[in-house]
Amino acid sequence: MFEEQIKAASAKYEQLLREQLERNERIKAVGDFVDYKSLDTIIIGICGGDGIGPIICKESERVLRFLLKDEVASGKVTFKEIDGLTIENRVAANKAIPDDVMAQLKECHVILKGPTTTPQAGDPWPNIESANVAMRKALDLFCNLRPVKIPEQGIDWAFFRENTEGAYAVGSKGVNVTDELATDFVVTTTEGTERIARLAYNYARDNGKGRVSIITKANIIKTTDGKFLNICKRIGEEYPEIVTDEWYIDITTAKLIDEKRRRDFKVFVLPNLYGDIITDEAAEFQGGVGTAGSANIGKKYAMFEAIHGSAPRMIKEGRGAYADPCSMLRATVMLLNHIGYQDKAAALEKALDACTAADAKMTITGREDGCTCEEFGNYLMETITNQN
Repeated sequence: MFEEQIKAASAKYEQLLREQLERNERIKAVGDFVDYKSLDTIIIGICGGDGIGPIICKESERVLRFLLKDEVASGKVTFKEIDGLTIENRVAANKAIPDDVMAQLKECHVILKGPTTTPQAGDPWPNIESANVAMRKALDLFCNLRPVKIPEQGIDWAFFRENTEGAYAVGSKGVNVTDELATDFVVTTTEGTERIARLAYNYARDNGKGRVSIITKANIIKTTDGKFLNICKRIGEEYPEIVTDEWYIDITTAKLIDEKRRRDFKVFVLPNLYGDIITDEAAEFQGGVGTAGSANIGKKYAMFEAIHGSAPRMIKEGRGAYADPCSMLRATVMLLNHIGYQDKAAALEKALDACTAADAKMTITGREDGCTCEEFGNYLMETITNQN
């Protein structure tokens, strides 16, 4: 009974295992991180995505060009416009990222990317993979770094979410074994876990953070989460000056709303799915996902993005011009830091804090009773100029 279905499912699982073993070998072959100071020209790709993505991405590019005008004039920095990541174009190509778009992305050193639409059950679109997931895998952007900082509440968190493994690595490759049984898969490798753990501990050491918290559900997901936990603990032993503790994901979500305990957290390292969920929760303390940016870091490439979606309803209702660019601009701060322009990143972050304060002269509401995305960009650049 069910022999034919089991045989077909086993064949798909075998193919999946071969793909992941080959991916693990590629990870081991990767060299060191890019040294941006040694590059003659840093190429920044601007990839708008769809929905409100092109609008907020354009505004961030305008601010970047304003801050880097001298570097652009000297040829140290150049911008590359990349279209074609709309849901319509991706569906037409029947790929998460069309081949021509992927080729252009690989010509860049860093990428500023707008939100993209990911089809889900009930949508009119085919079930193509998330463009974000595909980009992270293709460019080996193994670290998703999301900072959350609220000084008045004692919150200063940095989340190191493993970006290329876990449930997301093969999230589109589950198997409907029969009409009544569906299975999905979770992937954890030694190489993949070691590099995210080391990045988290290095960050903690370099930024004076005395604690790294490893987040899993290893008491239940014993094999993959257990492997992640044990490897992170082993890496932590190399950093005796840093306290390592371990938490289950469910209790962590509770402790983040505990006003006393949450101040103890500093740096988190965690698998893909848990990282996605808990960083959205953490962003709410800062004012919502519209206030937080996201960095996706690999050794050769890096991609920076807003952490919210493409908001197709805003476009449908004709409110796209009023989209909030702050999450994308927070990601722009991270991009500037990553390529070595810490002073310009600090100036942008300071101006963003001022322009989003309660007494700021402009407010973004997403509607006509607030300022437009472009008006906010002008206000921000004016504020940066007045800071100098």
